[in-house]
Amino acid sequence: MSGHRASAGRLLVLAWLGLPGISLAAVPSPDTVRAVAEQAVRAHFELPGGRVVALAVPLDPRVRLASCSVPLRATLADAVRAAPRLSVPVHCPQAEGWTVRVQVQLQLFRPVLVTNRALLRGDGLRPEDVHAEERDVTRLGYGYVGNLDQVAGRTLARALPSGSVLTPSALGGRRMVRAGDHVQVVASLDGIVVRTDGVALGSGDNGARLRVRNESSGKVVDAMVHAPGVVLALP
Repeated sequence: MSGHRASAGRLLVLAWLGLPGISLAAVPSPDTVRAVAEQAVRAHFELPGGRVVALAVPLDPRVRLASCSVPLRATLADAVRAAPRLSVPVHCPQAEGWTVRVQVQLQLFRPVLVTNRALLRGDGLRPEDVHAEERDVTRLGYGYVGNLDQVAGRTLARALPSGSVLTPSALGGRRMVRAGDHVQVVASLDGIVVRTDGVALGSGDNGARLRVRNESSGKVVDAMVHAPGVVLALP
């Protein structure tokens, strides 16, 4: 037995010395190929605060892999975007090496903002209006908003029911009027235009309805945001 071990040891030494006729190249197992693809996907999409689940599907049984004397390599282009299923090329990067494509199922969990209550078009977003939930963003085809810094000063372009994932397309422009702002209230009656000063009691973008207190009389009226610092009194 010791003689066999010695012979095996000599073969290893010869192989590492690069002598002709000796090769340690082996045919990678399908599991090895799949593991390389999974690791490449995890490395590509891994971010602090997120969680990546990558599962390569079994290789086509008709695929026949040749031996490879160097470590396998898999790379994803920078432009590759998260999707529920990715096709990942795994290479044997030796001369006259080979490439096989591996299908990888991807789940990419990241914190997204979800509404706490029903919100109306033109509403400004406050911290108490949303909360963060971990969601698989590969299933969010319309995108998502990950933190309140992305929505600071923005209003909603459309109404959202409670429990909705906040998306970029749901956001309108910056708020033209904020609660507490001094605004000009414009009223029109029979062709006569009257302007007065008021204080906004709500926030909103162009077209949003809010309440305004007349600074002179103290009367509260309904108004619609018309421009930055300007609201139209509603009948």
